[in-house]
Amino acid sequence: MRLLSRFSLRFTDFAVLKRLVAENMRLFAPQYAVALVLMAVTAAATALSAWFIKDLVNKVFLERDAATMVFICGSVFVLYTAKGLATYGQEVLLSRIGNNIVARTQKRIFEAILSQDMAFFQRTESSDLVTRITYNANAASSALNLIATSLGRDLFTIVGLLIVMLSQDVILTFVALIGVPLVFAAVTRLLRQMRKLFASEVRSMASIVGAMQETIHGVRVIKAFRLEEAMRARMADAVSAVERLSNRMATVQAGTVPLIDTLGGFAVSSVIFYGGWRVIYNGATPGEFLAFIASLLMMTDPARRLARLHLSLAASAVGVGMLYELIDRVPDLRDKPDAAPLPPGPGAVRFEEVTFGYDPAKPVLHGVSLSVPAGSITALVGLSGSGKSTLFNLLLRFWLPQQGRVLIDGHDLAAITSASLYDRIALVSQDTFLFDGTVAENILRGRPGATEAEMFEAAKSAAARSFILSLPQGYQTRVGEFGSQLSGGQRQRIAIARAFLKNAAILLLDEPTSALDAESDALIQQALARLMHGRTTLIIAHRLATVANADSILVLDQGRIAETGTHASLLAENGIYARLFQLQFAHSHEVLDINHL
Repeated sequence: MRLLSRFSLRFTDFAVLKRLVAENMRLFAPQYAVALVLMAVTAAATALSAWFIKDLVNKVFLERDAATMVFICGSVFVLYTAKGLATYGQEVLLSRIGNNIVARTQKRIFEAILSQDMAFFQRTESSDLVTRITYNANAASSALNLIATSLGRDLFTIVGLLIVMLSQDVILTFVALIGVPLVFAAVTRLLRQMRKLFASEVRSMASIVGAMQETIHGVRVIKAFRLEEAMRARMADAVSAVERLSNRMATVQAGTVPLIDTLGGFAVSSVIFYGGWRVIYNGATPGEFLAFIASLLMMTDPARRLARLHLSLAASAVGVGMLYELIDRVPDLRDKPDAAPLPPGPGAVRFEEVTFGYDPAKPVLHGVSLSVPAGSITALVGLSGSGKSTLFNLLLRFWLPQQGRVLIDGHDLAAITSASLYDRIALVSQDTFLFDGTVAENILRGRPGATEAEMFEAAKSAAARSFILSLPQGYQTRVGEFGSQLSGGQRQRIAIARAFLKNAAILLLDEPTSALDAESDALIQQALARLMHGRTTLIIAHRLATVANADSILVLDQGRIAETGTHASLLAENGIYARLFQLQFAHSHEVLDINHL
């Protein structure tokens, strides 16, 4: 929640809401104009109903004028019918505007998230992002609706009733409004406390989302290690924290009610005393007094809502501020203004004196230089943490090196467009990611727009066709969330089919056969052999059986290339590679299996 922690430093309620109104009022000006007209009708109907009380009391009850009675009855019926229709219209219109704003805002948030670099995703929790796309979007809609209804319906109603009150007695009106400045002063004092509570509530909501996500994705571990009680305790703590914050917020928000009601009681009692004195001693009519009292009482609810508007907007302003903080965030790594597309080429890869660290003070790579000829197979081996995955990350331009350059066909990756780079690279990793959709949809992610025949050919090349046809709906079978309906080997073959369909010049294989059974491993090895043919391939592997036939093997040790050669030459050197090999394949029959790959 780092972005949230900076909200109070970069935004104020007024600046955030001003920007929100400016952006959306332009888009929905006609709809808001119609809604305001309907609100004005509602307010006018309310004010006029109070105005008729004077004639109702004086002419109907005191003078017994039947014609006036009929006129007032008909007028009240028309007013309340118009008020009901106008209220219906404005609520429907504002709901539709609000729903549109939520949808547009969620799209903007998602677009902003997609545009961020890998560093952003490393330091931002997924629960934070999920909370933003739900809470922030609704906060934007809520803020605009509050502004529209409070400044429209409530303000119009108060103005209309004030006109009625002033027309009856100016002095009495000022007596009734004497406590208004005190109410707004009290509300202003509560704002700082409320803003802190709102921000804390968002953090707590993110904790609930995080606990739920971990439970769903880690349910196997939770069940196997009997962690249900621990997860229940974690969720209970998160829910209790939200409950406590909600209770505190309710307490603070309700703090204005006693003050408003006390001052309201004082105002009404003062009006009754002064109005009664005028009727008794100055000859004022009861109708004027009752019309004034009715207007004052009708004003209570809209005045209370308007007095608490700032408190209500403060809650939405926190969410809207988080929204703009994310939308305005400029990724640290993005295409340069003069970036050019990567021209077609065979896919030769070169690293020149590359130094890089996720923390610049702690380099992972130290002056690494390597060259991968086009169409060749190069393997990267070494202990965990030696820098193998970092080389992949730099080649994918998820990060840029602090020193040195990474080039494809002689073109510096820092000077080309990311879209053209990703068009040239296909990735198959050990953590196979499938989208929640059908088998066909997941394969077609490799090249949207490919024909059905091309998809079938890619599945066949990946040794996936037979198992796909055995599924209940074949290619239209849904794979489940993250491919949960398929085995590891099946998921991996679909990922290979996706890479086949992309037909990129450069292929990155990150432990593609790890944790597979012997039969799946054999099928995938055959599919990978077909996939690697004619492509520039880099393989990360801890299982040295998968890289024995590589054209070149690079052994990394603590961020440096310690050894380079073929499988046979590196064994002959009796260095790091040979020791790794001996640790993995201590039995002669396993060595023979490798030699026959």
